[in-house]
Amino acid sequence: MSMIEVTRDVKNSLLSRREITCNFKGLSGRLKKLEAADMISKKFNLEGKIVIPVLLKNETGRPVVSGSFYVYEDEKLAKEHLKAAVFARIEKAKGAAAKPEGEATAEQAEAPKEETK
Repeated sequence: MSMIEVTRDVKNSLLSRREITCNFKGLSGRLKKLEAADMISKKFNLEGKIVIPVLLKNETGRPVVSGSFYVYEDEKLAKEHLKAAVFARIEKAKGAAAKPEGEATAEQAEAPKEETK
């Protein structure tokens, strides 16, 4: 039995994208959007395509996360249909995931420290 249960998988020909809605069992509170997008791309063999996590919603009283994803063939088309803030959020999350936890951010390193006497 798989952790991912597909509830809806539709090809939206008007917007030239695939819309996938699924449930992730047993991952409530521990699943991040980028991790979920990676899981979807591996399950459906979507290498080379753009998987955009739209919504992750925890269900009350159950360890289930419901997720909605858009799958685009072309990044340019995805940027035309979706807001720029979506891509900024994804890039920010990718940058935070790549950086080790103990490393200070560039803003913290550049900020002068106040001297106390």
